[in-house]
Amino acid sequence: MISWWRRAGVRVRSTVAATGLLAVLVVSGAVVGLVVLRSALLSADAESSSVQARLVRLSVTPGALAGEPSPALRAAVGADVERGSHVQVLAPDGSVVAASAALAGHAALSSARPGVSELVSEVVPLPELGRPAPWVVSVAGARVGGQRFWVVAAESTVDAQRVLRVAAWVLGVGSPLLLGAVAVSTWTFVGRSLRPVEAIRVAVRGITSAGLDGRVPVPAGRDEVSRLAVTVNEVLARLEASQAAQRRFVADASHELRSPVATLRAAAHVWAAGAEPGFVELVGSESARLESLVDDLLVLARADGGRLVAAAVEVDLDEVVEVEAARVRSLGGPPVALAAVPVRVVGDGPALGRAVRNLVDNAVRFAASRVELGLAAEDGWAVVRVGDDGPGVPEAERERVLERFVRLDQSRQRRAGGTGGTGLGLSIVAEVAAAHGGSVRVGARPGGGALVELRLPLGQPPSAASR
Repeated sequence: MISWWRRAGVRVRSTVAATGLLAVLVVSGAVVGLVVLRSALLSADAESSSVQARLVRLSVTPGALAGEPSPALRAAVGADVERGSHVQVLAPDGSVVAASAALAGHAALSSARPGVSELVSEVVPLPELGRPAPWVVSVAGARVGGQRFWVVAAESTVDAQRVLRVAAWVLGVGSPLLLGAVAVSTWTFVGRSLRPVEAIRVAVRGITSAGLDGRVPVPAGRDEVSRLAVTVNEVLARLEASQAAQRRFVADASHELRSPVATLRAAAHVWAAGAEPGFVELVGSESARLESLVDDLLVLARADGGRLVAAAVEVDLDEVVEVEAARVRSLGGPPVALAAVPVRVVGDGPALGRAVRNLVDNAVRFAASRVELGLAAEDGWAVVRVGDDGPGVPEAERERVLERFVRLDQSRQRRAGGTGGTGLGLSIVAEVAAAHGGSVRVGARPGGGALVELRLPLGQPPSAASR
């Protein structure tokens, strides 16, 4: 039963649940209603019989209790004319001294003998009266001329039983019709409500990895199904963007790897024919370029997998900046103007060092005569600023240069010796900054050139999600 319920669809479960719940409520209500109706009808019969007993009690005289003829009493009980009433007057000894025509010759209908001015009612079967239905019998106690007597009035429950049977028939016929109508309505309503969900399912089923540009229909309104469709479309959009980025990445990586590999293949042929001047330098340059590109691709792969920050430790960022300045000077690069204050951050040391190195290498590549390297602490942030006096970055391109494999026209003209960039340096800086809760901004240097600003939070470890 449980397995069937789990396998059944939402439409079936909703219909069964709604119909079953309504059936329980209808049956409970019908039982309670019939019980209340029966009690009300019997109370009405008891009230009718008690009223009749009280009225007859007023016509009883001491002579009538002694057996003397009393036309008034006989008229009150209906002894001479059949009026459908059933009344008896009992003497002090319990004998019947007057009775309705229908009860002529019958013994007392009840053995109850209440006190003076008291009244008792009971429901008893009286088969001797020729009706199968029970009777409501009321007994009123009274006193006249010092003698006690009782008036017994009986009221048939035939009419009450007839009303109960009609009510039970109406409930018996109407309840199944009501349950059927509710079941059909629930089935139809739930089916229409689930129609957009089925449309979403069909649309998603038709979307494959070959074409993630498809979208599911969004129904009108602001209900749960509409929000589900919007969420599904948002997920599909992110998947499409991710797939597009992955394809661009593969295409760009293939393009970037093709050039140094072709150069090394040509160098192998030259080696076979006899080395020429500059051959060793060419092979070394292209090998270094290929190695750098592979390293950059691995860093970005770790960033995509959320594993860019391997460990969070305290890092003296001023030492990292000073090491990079010394490196450029030792390699005979352009003069470096260094202005740094002691600053400590929490993060991955090698990743932060690579980010600063990429910024410095980018500045060295485009500097005309000098590179400016600065480090400051501002409002809870460690700010690394790297500037150069080169051609600068057009304002329209300052966001795009942080993307992968993006190089401006000037940078695409590689310098002799293979010093041109691959378009991955600044994107790695952006990934490292994001993993540490920071940011990167490309702007213009006062006096001309480019100024790249790396901002990292002071003394705060990166979030667990970025590790």
